[in-house]
Amino acid sequence: MPYRLCLALLALTTAGATNAAMTETRTWQAGDHHVHSRYSGRFKDGKYVLGTDGIYPMVRNAEEARRYGLSWMVAVDHGGPGLSVQRAEQAYPELLAARRDVPEVIQFYGMELDTPGGDHSSLIMPLDSGERDGLRHFESAYAKDEVEDPARDTTAKMLQMLREMTVMTDRPVIIANHPSRSALGVRDYHGHTPAELRAWNDTAPDIAVGMEGAPGHQGASLKPGVMPQTLRARGYYEKSPTFGGFDAMTATVGGVWDSLLGEGRHFWITASSDSHRNIADGGEDFWPGQYAKTYVLARHTPEDILDGLRKGRVFVTTGDLVSELDMDVAGASIGGTAHVKSGHTVTIKIRLRDPAGANAHGDHPAVKRIDLIMGNVTGKAAPDADTQPSARVVKRFTAADWTRDGEIITLSYRFTADKPAYIRLRGTSTDEAEPLPDPVGENPWPDLWVYSNPVFIELK
Repeated sequence: MPYRLCLALLALTTAGATNAAMTETRTWQAGDHHVHSRYSGRFKDGKYVLGTDGIYPMVRNAEEARRYGLSWMVAVDHGGPGLSVQRAEQAYPELLAARRDVPEVIQFYGMELDTPGGDHSSLIMPLDSGERDGLRHFESAYAKDEVEDPARDTTAKMLQMLREMTVMTDRPVIIANHPSRSALGVRDYHGHTPAELRAWNDTAPDIAVGMEGAPGHQGASLKPGVMPQTLRARGYYEKSPTFGGFDAMTATVGGVWDSLLGEGRHFWITASSDSHRNIADGGEDFWPGQYAKTYVLARHTPEDILDGLRKGRVFVTTGDLVSELDMDVAGASIGGTAHVKSGHTVTIKIRLRDPAGANAHGDHPAVKRIDLIMGNVTGKAAPDADTQPSARVVKRFTAADWTRDGEIITLSYRFTADKPAYIRLRGTSTDEAEPLPDPVGENPWPDLWVYSNPVFIELK
């Protein structure tokens, strides 16, 4: 189908779906912003060979996303010398075909940006008629591997790109991928650093909105025929381990994420598959939605899903431990801000769905505990700050503390509002008080967690 006709049909379909959905109530939409296709290849003898890193056609990824309950996903592939042309001329038409064949899954166009001055990031384009040319421009002008030019590989170059994006009417979204995977140890940052994440967010707060709390590549121990000498760590986190499958920046109470939230910074976490090759096909990855899900409270439209990602209406979970998670703090919900009078008692109301059905592994995991984490909002911190001493678990809830009605669990907590703060939730299927470092060879399926983004509290 000619490119212009595809765009016309896309515009008509999107407009119709958007108008119909505007009257819908927002619900939890499961998705994945980090899915590779056969267009993530490798160079061999000077030629770029498709299917040598990621192996699946885009339509197969979308079909599996649908199978595992996703309503949205982002098609991202790696960059490289001159690959902006290939992405626009070959990968994009395949994405249009996948959208046509699997319309139930909203499929965003993007790339895993080889980030100037950092590690990888999911660059997500708004789903509109300018997506192809827009991504081609940003990739050709800024991706550090597009050309052999060391001057591109600087945070200053990344900030230049972000400043250009801020003047767009419909802005992209950027999420830092596997933030500690390149670290040389816990708190020994390399690639993505706290200072870099702050600089991005300061420059473009509604574009550079967060990081992967739970990275992909979680099936390394399940690879067929894997032996002790070939085992890789969960997420490929070789020197800075994951904790319950989550990056140390997220999993450490009082760590990097809390230090960002303690500034009052709207900086959110997500989860992804980083799918390249499924364990069933000899790989180390799960399909989109098979293990990790990013839930966005949104209508089933591209615009509202991106809006939910920007504004933090998000929780993440593994192993289908939880499928709904709502928190009400004086009328504010996840990603929002509650305005309360100083000295007043505030009741936090929490509702979650612990699904009764089997997950993709055939298990029926149960929530054993929910942790309520609070920290003070104390204002701007140093660029490289990575601790927040006030962050703490203020209450650990077990079945004795909540009410269950079928799949629905409800609980509440009261506190006196005496300073600006934020509240976030964490839950688990395990007996670990705090998530432990994941040993090489660990089976990920019994080690399940759920994390919410925060609600902020401002005093009147």
